[in-house]
Amino acid sequence: MDNSKRNYLSLSRLHPPLLFVVALMGLLAVVSLAGVLFDDRILFGVPIWEKPLKFSLSFMLYGGVIAALIPLMTRHRRLAGAFGWVIAVSWLAEMGLITMQVVRGTSSHFNGATEFDGMVFTLMGVSIAVLWFANLGLAVLSWIYRFGDRAVTWSIRAGVVVSMAGALVGGMMIGPRDNLAEDMIGAHSVGVPDGGEVIPFLGWSATGGDLRIGHFVGLHALQVLPLLALWLGHRAARGSRWLADERSRLRVVGVATLAYVGLTVLVIWQAMRAEPLLRPSGLVIAAALGLVAATAAGVWWAVRTPRRSRALVSEGVTE
Repeated sequence: MDNSKRNYLSLSRLHPPLLFVVALMGLLAVVSLAGVLFDDRILFGVPIWEKPLKFSLSFMLYGGVIAALIPLMTRHRRLAGAFGWVIAVSWLAEMGLITMQVVRGTSSHFNGATEFDGMVFTLMGVSIAVLWFANLGLAVLSWIYRFGDRAVTWSIRAGVVVSMAGALVGGMMIGPRDNLAEDMIGAHSVGVPDGGEVIPFLGWSATGGDLRIGHFVGLHALQVLPLLALWLGHRAARGSRWLADERSRLRVVGVATLAYVGLTVLVIWQAMRAEPLLRPSGLVIAAALGLVAATAAGVWWAVRTPRRSRALVSEGVTE
């Protein structure tokens, strides 16, 4: 049995601590949903339980992928497992602090209203920093291994790196800004105070820029890019002529990675211009259309080039 088959069979042995935390996040999501429905407290214009609901759902996706990724790193399983433990504990600490502040009826992020609130936010910052460096360790390990075909391998590598970059956007929210409310250490919004009119459920500002959008998009590259590569492989197995060549799928993943990075940068740029996501300026719309056009052209090139090369070979044409 080759190494790739052994690696994929190991998916049945997912990382237990991360699976436990994912299960806890599922339970917290149910509790938070009940809170949204039955607790009438509002914080910054949204139900107070909305934040733990969104964070728990996000980690269920993120932690599930990491739990599946760690067993694939067979030669460094103990080290990868240790990083998984750090991620699990750090996330538990983060969510514990967020939930505690919700129960207390106050905000968790950027809250400097009291010495205790400031200490809570500092501890959250420490936990996220530890989690980020644990992810950095996994990112380094991900560049050692081959996870199935090259398209899947590079989608995982790119997904980890882009996800880590997305996490760093959180640091842009901290520090002095003109729109900060009193006793706040930072803010999600740009150009307007946090709160006010928001996009339903997402909670992103509907009147100004919001850095959480770029943070969210970047973080979930770790799910989007590998899922794309797996879907491409599925389509190839189903007989797609365009994707039969592994090079085609690898090129599509490369184009998708560049497009995903472009999208992340675009929404961060839009936020820094203090523009709401759903009310972009003409300049942002033009940039978005340019990104779509470039992506479409890239995908066309990706699937056409290997097919053209095979056609030339079949006709006996050599360069």
